[in-house]
Amino acid sequence: MAYAVGIIHEENGTFGISFPDFPGAVSTGRSLEEAVAKGAEMLAFHVDGLAEDKALPAGLRTLDALRKEEPDWLKDGLAVLVPVELPGNVVRVNISVDERDLERIDRAAKAAGKNRSSYLVAGALRLAQEEAGAGVKAPAAEGKALKVRRVRMG
Repeated sequence: MAYAVGIIHEENGTFGISFPDFPGAVSTGRSLEEAVAKGAEMLAFHVDGLAEDKALPAGLRTLDALRKEEPDWLKDGLAVLVPVELPGNVVRVNISVDERDLERIDRAAKAAGKNRSSYLVAGALRLAQEEAGAGVKAPAAEGKALKVRRVRMG
């Protein structure tokens, strides 16, 4: 899990949050807590869009680096660290599957409008979510590129 620096500003009882490493990513709330919560939710959505556009920043800056590079961001603001899940790299994996099962998987993937990889990953993530509970989520968007961090078949 990575952490993005968010800057909170208050004006007339409304709290706003912006993220220097993610231009255009802003949110508001009626309280500090609400601004941070809405900011985290919006940032996750923003990161998904940047990932689809292949426009993610090269890396996230630390608070110290931000102070040195863009001190105006911190003027009259409060810095907070907001957890954000950045996509990993796509990894090629090899698995062994009965050929009849593979044919069934391919037919189901085609009927769902997905490729074999995205179909298998979506199913595996759904199963992992059922078995392990929180922390693993199945992709919500149809046709969305999926990223696999590591898969081990044993």
